[in-house]
Amino acid sequence: MRDVFIADAHLRNPSDANYRRFLDFLAAQEGRTRTLVLLGDIFEFWVGFRHVVYSSYVPVLEALRRLREAGTEIVCVEGNHDFHLGPYFRDVLGCRIFPDGGVLELDGELIHIAHGDLVDDADRGYRLLRRIFRSRTLRLLMDLAPPDLTWAIADWAGRRSLKRRAGRPPRQAPRELLLDYARRHFAKGVTAVVTGHFHEPLLVPVEEGTLVALGDWITQFSYAVLEDGHFHLHRG
Repeated sequence: MRDVFIADAHLRNPSDANYRRFLDFLAAQEGRTRTLVLLGDIFEFWVGFRHVVYSSYVPVLEALRRLREAGTEIVCVEGNHDFHLGPYFRDVLGCRIFPDGGVLELDGELIHIAHGDLVDDADRGYRLLRRIFRSRTLRLLMDLAPPDLTWAIADWAGRRSLKRRAGRPPRQAPRELLLDYARRHFAKGVTAVVTGHFHEPLLVPVEEGTLVALGDWITQFSYAVLEDGHFHLHRG
């Protein structure tokens, strides 16, 4: 059995090409994947409510449920677009949820998993914004707001962000920053570090362990597989 790691699909609408391709990918894992590790930003926006889910995400939630019923364990790391995953992921899908990343044990090996947005210790502005978005106060305000309102605000903000990024060259995974981050965790006894967030696939074996940056499921359609003790990067 293999373990699959994927991040940064930024799913929006079931009619989108990457959304349809993601559903096909999940269906293909049934019966052949022991663990599916989602490392954040699978959704363009997600905040979990107690009794409702966003209708646009029903197809992928159903695909995850079928995969879980087929015997695959689902592990979720929260990203900077999908956090406060809430009751559906915890209670219906039975996911293990890592709000800030953490250590996953597979076949006796310790693997540090993280979305990747906290790799840069010097990015204090982002870290402050992240704390605000994940604060208990904002969570309570979101609970009081109609889900349609939170979706509309997130959709507006997402479209503005896309316009700002239009025409810019794609960012490269910061290899040295990631290696420094990985080595700090190798020193704690893990043998691999796997992150998302940077939208550029990268696999770097070093003496202390293996660093994997997953790329994305938007243009790269990349993911990692752990099989027989070794990581491999694939494109879907």
